[in-house]
Amino acid sequence: MKATAVLLTVALSVALQLALARYTVGGRWLFDLVLVGVVFAALNWGPVAGMLAGTAGGLIQDVLSDDIVGTGGLAKTLIGFAAGLLGTQFDVARPAARAGVVAAASVVHRLLILALRGLIEQHWPGVPWTAILWEMALNSLCALFAFLASERLPGAVARGRQNRRAGIRRRDW
Repeated sequence: MKATAVLLTVALSVALQLALARYTVGGRWLFDLVLVGVVFAALNWGPVAGMLAGTAGGLIQDVLSDDIVGTGGLAKTLIGFAAGLLGTQFDVARPAARAGVVAAASVVHRLLILALRGLIEQHWPGVPWTAILWEMALNSLCALFAFLASERLPGAVARGRQNRRAGIRRRDW
């Protein structure tokens, strides 16, 4: 059951990333919803789920982009494990705290990608801090909405069912 939920989270985040990619500037990634999905899975289901989400999401994203295949998968796998471990060791139950984890993960993820590219290409690229900070802000904002929705949606569905049942009972009398 957990693996299915993790893979559905990855599939949804990849689909959203692809759907919203056309609205980016020049086709570049201004936000990384797959990373948000990886951290979401890691914080909800633990480090192993984070690694599974990171591997699957990162490799899918690598195949769909111009990047070197494997760098995103490795970076997202490490981020998924670290976020899951952080979630088990510390209390990050509130959506704002989880968005903070996504913010830190966004910066570390981008630096890992740059380091892996530098090692593979034998050329250290400059660090585009402005782009990294914008990506961090957008990812954190998307994560905040995702965590708030996941926290409030089940309660809203349950209230809707209760109201529907109460309406049926009233009509029977």
